[in-house]
Parts: sequence; C-alpha cells; structure tokens
Amino acid sequence: MNFDVIVIGSGPGGYVAAIRASQLGMKVAVVEREALGGICLNWGCIPTKALLKSAQVFEYINHAEDYGIKVGKAEADFSGMIKRSRNVAAGMSKGIKYLFGKNSITEIMGTGKLLRGKKVEVTDAEGKKSTYSAEHIIIATGGRARQLPNLPIDGEKVIGYRKAMSLEKQPKKMVVVGAGAIGVEFAYFYNAIGTEVTIVEYAHGLVPREDKDISKALGRIYKKAGIKVMAESAVASVDTSGKGCKVTVKANKDGKESVIECDVVLSAIGVSPNTENIGLETLGINTNRGLIEVDDFYRTNVPGIYAIGDVVAGPALAHVASAEGILCVEKIAGHHVEPIDYNNIPGCTYCSPEIASVGYTESEAKEAGYEIKVGKFPFSASGKASAAGAKDGFVKVIYDAKYGEWLGAHMIGYNVTEMIAEVVAARKLETTGHEIIKTIHPHPTMSEAVMEATAAAYDEVIHI
Repeated sequence: MNFDVIVIGSGPGGYVAAIRASQLGMKVAVVEREALGGICLNWGCIPTKALLKSAQVFEYINHAEDYGIKVGKAEADFSGMIKRSRNVAAGMSKGIKYLFGKNSITEIMGTGKLLRGKKVEVTDAEGKKSTYSAEHIIIATGGRARQLPNLPIDGEKVIGYRKAMSLEKQPKKMVVVGAGAIGVEFAYFYNAIGTEVTIVEYAHGLVPREDKDISKALGRIYKKAGIKVMAESAVASVDTSGKGCKVTVKANKDGKESVIECDVVLSAIGVSPNTENIGLETLGINTNRGLIEVDDFYRTNVPGIYAIGDVVAGPALAHVASAEGILCVEKIAGHHVEPIDYNNIPGCTYCSPEIASVGYTESEAKEAGYEIKVGKFPFSASGKASAAGAKDGFVKVIYDAKYGEWLGAHMIGYNVTEMIAEVVAARKLETTGHEIIKTIHPHPTMSEAVMEATAAAYDEVIHI
C-alpha cells in the first residue's frame, strides 16, 4: 500500500508519467475511476480519428471516379462507424493495461482523493474505501466538456463530445457550438456522411486561435462542402421542449436573432479541469480559476504533490500532458531537465483538410515586435498533392528578418499533421531559414512545401 509515486488519472499525462517513473526504478501505482487511457484513448484523440477516417474513406468512395475507378453508390453505415471507433478505443485501452503489466505498475480502480500526510483515498465502484501512501503524488485527472449556463448538456438533445461519438442514430440536422478543434472535426465527420451541419462561433471564424489565413481557408472549404458557418454569433437559447431543438442565435454586431431547427446540438466550447472533490482544499493546494498552480517542474505549493495535463495552465493537448508527465518524474528522479518551451508546442486539428501549426501567427509575431519574412506555398503547385487529388491548402512560414529565426509555421492540407514535426524539431535546434532552403527535401512529397514556402519568404521560390 506504500509507493514511491501514485498517479491519479491514467490519461496521456498520467499513464506516461507512471511508465517513465517505473523505468527510473520507482514503485508506481495509478488510480483510475473509469478506463485506462483516460479521455484521450477512450473518448477523445483516438476514437475521433477512427470516425474521421471512416468519413474520409466514404468521401474517397464517393469521388472514386476522380481517380479513374467506377464503383456503385456508397451508403454510410453510421452504427458501423461508431462500432469501429469504439473497438479502436477498446484496443488502445487494452494496450495501456499491457504496458502497465510490463512495467510492474499497480492499477487501482476507483475515484482518488488526496488526504493529508501524502495519502490517497480510493473509493471503488461498490463504495469501499482504501488508503494508499506515496512520497510523490501526481494529479493527472484531466478535463471534461465545458458547459455554458444557457447551453446545459442533457446528453440527449444537447450533447458533448462523448455522446457525439456514440449516438445511436445519425441526426439529419446538427448545430455545432464552437469552432475550435473539437467543433470543426465533428462538423466535418457529420457533414461528410450526410448530416446538415451549422457551426456557431463567437469569434471571427473557424479555428479562431489559428493564423487568420488558415481560418479563412477552412471557412471557404467548409462553405464549399455545404457546412453553414455563423461566425461572430452566440447561442442565446435552445428550446428542447419539442421533438427536436430550436436554437436561437444572436449576432454579436447588431443583436439580430435567427432560429435554427435541428435534431441535436453539439456543445464544443472547450474543456473544464477535473479539480473538484479531489482534496485540493484539504491540503491547501493553490488554484486559479479551477486550474492547479504549479512551477516549471509541475510542483504545487504543497511538497510532494504535483499536477500535469489539463488541470494546469497551458494547452489542453495529449502530447503536452505526456511531455509534462515525463519532465515531472525525471525531475523527481533527480535528472537535470529543462522547462518545456510552450511556444514550440505543435497543434493539430484533424478535420479535412487537416490543420497543423506551431509558434507565432503572423499577427502575433508583429505584435511581439519582430520584423518578419513570410512565405506561402500552395498545394495546388505541389506535384504530390496533385497526384493525390488533394490540392486544397498551403504551407505558411514566418521568419525573423534579422536573424533568420523560424518564428512560426501554419499548414492546412492533406496529411499536414504528419509534417509539422519537422518545424518543431528545426525550431528546437534553432535552425534558420537559409538552412531549411538548403536542406534537400524528397520529391515528390507534400513536405517539399515547407522548403518551398521558406524559399518564398526569401524570394528564392522555384515552383510558383
């Protein structure tokens, strides 16, 4: 019942931290109340990508003639897509169980709560309580769908992302509230298989945290695909008293209201941290707006208690939580570690076309006082993109004009989430624009666009 490290939560932050701690010779336990792998593996990152792949395959079949192939009319099997997604998630969760066994990590199923004296009380499904102790306790309890006061999630007509990937019946009409990554991904999936989709976004357009050129490009592509986008608007109310939903949308500028009728409303307005009822107040752990305050090595103000992932400030991304977990336990083990550079965290959105970005947007770079060089290369000029039938999108790069520092990169197009790591690694190594231009990229590939965009920034581009 005594451990070196207890991790509360087995998501991509928690399970990675546990495995790394075990590799470093620590005796480790993980407390999990639902399923190994947390939201990411069971209800987030992985199963959503399975759904998106099904939608992509469906679109391929419907456009088979574009590739010189004749096939019969395709029909979307909604329940089959949902079943495949759930099976993929189940397989990944089993993989975490295997890794725990391989690394001699103790699984403790139940809800964890911090007690004084570096103890964790775990309540199992039957209500039985057990107490465990550890020299180091890592809080990795993750997050959940955020709710607006005027848009409460009832799980039937107003749903969150979990229900959106396990509906029993495909809706004919759907309103998606929020145009961040979750919103645009589900909008793509449901639109691709035949649901009439409307997106309502309070900010200026789709994926509002991305570079403005990316936002505009995705807006044009979604409009062409038949998705209605109501930007700079807010949901005033949702009437669920009838068979379906009546969504009242209010324009930010003039207050004009319109009503949309639909079968279901998906609330996709972000994530709230799971920090309630886990004993933070009992120990006097400092929080700020629900997030746990930590230092650069994820130590709270209470010695021996740490926090990582969606419960601390920073991007609510799986790969960020994993990196934080590794850094946290390596610091515990006495390793010399450097704080994470949060300006070099890649962000990926798996709509179609995909979006990937890292570093400053163009406007952010200007606001930071940089004199910049900007280059863009459209995939319409890429041989590989033309051959793949995926000419939508571009790569945009931003460099410091004085020293050649790579300030940011923003991509929209086929498979760009697989391309962004080149930029992240190059920025980590402080690579300059001229070095990227002189780095030979293979032809024909989509990744050539990174080199070509850089060449465009320095007026050396060949193919446009």
